[in-house]
Amino acid sequence: MPRLIKDGAIVEDQWLLADPDNPSPAPEQVLSLEQWMALEDKAGDPVQLEPGQAPTPLFDHLSEIPMVVVHFPTFMDGRGFSYARELRERGFKGELRAAGHFMRDQMTYLHRCGFDAFQMADESQLEEALASLADFSEHYQASIDQPQPLFRRR
Repeated sequence: MPRLIKDGAIVEDQWLLADPDNPSPAPEQVLSLEQWMALEDKAGDPVQLEPGQAPTPLFDHLSEIPMVVVHFPTFMDGRGFSYARELRERGFKGELRAAGHFMRDQMTYLHRCGFDAFQMADESQLEEALASLADFSEHYQASIDQPQPLFRRR
């Protein structure tokens, strides 16, 4: 079973990856945005966003979605950072998972934007990646995880 970092620990993943070509996804399968939008009852179904798929269609259903997966096909595509911030600012409280090709050096920033789960393309780096979440004890800037800048917290 695949493993990931969730809420500061390495855990086994209970979800199957999104398969946009599957006409009838399994109950434990993450849905592509197109599959999710085709559902009449969207409550309880996780959805995956790809680069270029803004989270706008999700906004009216945020309280019903248990998990949003933001796929990073390459570590150079930063749109997922903005998607996470938008989702959290609009009140999404479920699991927000970064999945794919991102570097462990980016994980602190992903977390600051609102991600609470990390599914790396290379699971062999999970231990080092988990440790990297504690690289910084303080942040100057305001963010989703700390709305007040440092000078306001003093």
